[in-house]
Amino acid sequence: MFLIACPHCGPRAQSEFAYDRTLDAVVPLTAGPDAAMTALYTRANPRGWSDEVWHHRFGCRQWLVLRRHTVTHVIDTVRQWP
Repeated sequence: MFLIACPHCGPRAQSEFAYDRTLDAVVPLTAGPDAAMTALYTRANPRGWSDEVWHHRFGCRQWLVLRRHTVTHVIDTVRQWP
């Protein structure tokens, strides 16, 4: 378990948050069916830094973007999304 520094609530346990997806898997509303299928189901899983969308479900209920290292789980930045 690790701490996530929520911009509204301060440092909180990971268990208060729900992981949603990587930021590159967010499908724009203008995307066609083929583009949506590719973005949702054909994703890379690289090691290293990744921008991820998380939901603070047991706190302020805001959507956040975390820049997190997928191997060490070190969190570089946290910002509100969108």
